[in-house]
Amino acid sequence: MKLVLDTNIVLDLWVFRDSAVGELHAAIANKEVTWLATSSMREELEFVLSYEQLDARMREANVSAQQVLETFDAHALIVEPPPASAHKCRDPDDQKFVDLAVAHDALLLSKDAQVLALRRKLAVAKRFSAPVPAKTGPPAPSASNS
Repeated sequence: MKLVLDTNIVLDLWVFRDSAVGELHAAIANKEVTWLATSSMREELEFVLSYEQLDARMREANVSAQQVLETFDAHALIVEPPPASAHKCRDPDDQKFVDLAVAHDALLLSKDAQVLALRRKLAVAKRFSAPVPAKTGPPAPSASNS
């Protein structure tokens, strides 16, 4: 399975150590999934890791920005930026994640409201954005997501 992870999911994995992404963490570590990214996604992560408000969380997790970037480098498959997709995100900073997922027919994992607003359109195109992947595929939409 091919995945595209937005920056917040990456932070959940390696800075916040959110238990909700435990299965995802294991799947990435065991190379059960292919995590696709672009160099601009890595640059965004590097910029976000420089935020002063993340310092305490990184100390808590006993991880440095450099270690998070090294983990990114070890696990993400860097690909060329894709052409713009027909699915437009209201937040231009998130468009790169949508475009990559569409171009590679990958599962886009995000908690970002602007990305999640595209959920129905991406699901119709056999793509789905959700905060946490299910082990056997994307979660079934609940009645509240309809």
